[in-house]
Amino acid sequence: MGAPTARWFIGLMSGTSLDGVDGVLADLSEEKCRIAHTASAPLAPELKAELLALNHSGSNELHRAQLAANALARTYAAVVQRLLAQAGLQARAIEAIGAHGQTVRHQPQACDGTGYTLQLNSPALLAELTGITVVADLRSRDVAAGGQGAPLVPAFHRHAFGQPGQTVAVLNIGGMANLSILAAGGATTGWDCGPGNVLMDGWCQAHTGHPYDAEGRWARTGQVLPALLQTLLAEPFFARQPPKSTGRDLFHPQWLTAGLQASGAANAQPEDVQATLLELTARTCAADVQRHAAGAAMLIVCGGGARNTALLQRLRTLLSSLRVDVSDSHGLPAQQVEAAAFAWLAQRCIDGLPGNLPAVTGARGPRVLGAIYPA
Repeated sequence: MGAPTARWFIGLMSGTSLDGVDGVLADLSEEKCRIAHTASAPLAPELKAELLALNHSGSNELHRAQLAANALARTYAAVVQRLLAQAGLQARAIEAIGAHGQTVRHQPQACDGTGYTLQLNSPALLAELTGITVVADLRSRDVAAGGQGAPLVPAFHRHAFGQPGQTVAVLNIGGMANLSILAAGGATTGWDCGPGNVLMDGWCQAHTGHPYDAEGRWARTGQVLPALLQTLLAEPFFARQPPKSTGRDLFHPQWLTAGLQASGAANAQPEDVQATLLELTARTCAADVQRHAAGAAMLIVCGGGARNTALLQRLRTLLSSLRVDVSDSHGLPAQQVEAAAFAWLAQRCIDGLPGNLPAVTGARGPRVLGAIYPA
């Protein structure tokens, strides 16, 4: 028999780090995801600033949110066009785009008991601009079924990184950090550990003018502040049992400011605060691995945080009994794993298959995730 006919899907991701849009063109015709091409685009400074502002209530925010969603869809469309040009494919060759949107509120199970999660997106506009079917709104069905709506990537981690007879842990360090445990027996669990890059990026931007601390070089010049670290580690979220998820609703600059004041570190050297924030991410992620994945053969790290060599070094030190790899050595570029996950979730939706894992999100059962906007 010949090779199966390619099934082309595009996945798009703009995460809480707001560092830009990552896109992948993936062939999902076989058991393992094959990424054929990748592309990315930065967010325009004014759009990034507006998306940050829309994480909090403000004047005329409904109007502003829709215009920001339109601008984001245009950025998505530009990434799609780059992927098509690289591959030499026409729009009609792509079954669907999985477009996550930009999370600006995440309040599952809150307020009225059901809560909500809100991702800014304009999937109808994206379908018009690209001529490709779009799958969007991938979290709200899980929330409606009593779940957290997040994290959604553990199911894809099982698909991409699961190894028969071995327990594997996968740590995605984006704006937030989430951990997946792929048990040897086939069970999959996962949850958000807490902040990944979000606090480090914000502090770096505010004090150096750079959007992120490349390779953790600035953090390496500082010293960890023990009082500040202990104050931040006292956040109740870290002690909660899964399922749990989080976002900028909790881990935002005001949360850090309160910690600085409570610990007496309000006038600390900025590089020392950066070193402490890196240690916070490393400690909370490592603690969850030690608590819940003691039998793991390895930890696979992906997301933008995998490029922070200082953070990776701390994880390897804290988890010295584990083999710690970057996902590139397992077939998927670290920066593109989440985008690939949303291509895969789009395929699941198109095929009418569940995309959530109730053991991860806490939903009442498996659900088909996403709303479809036909080409």
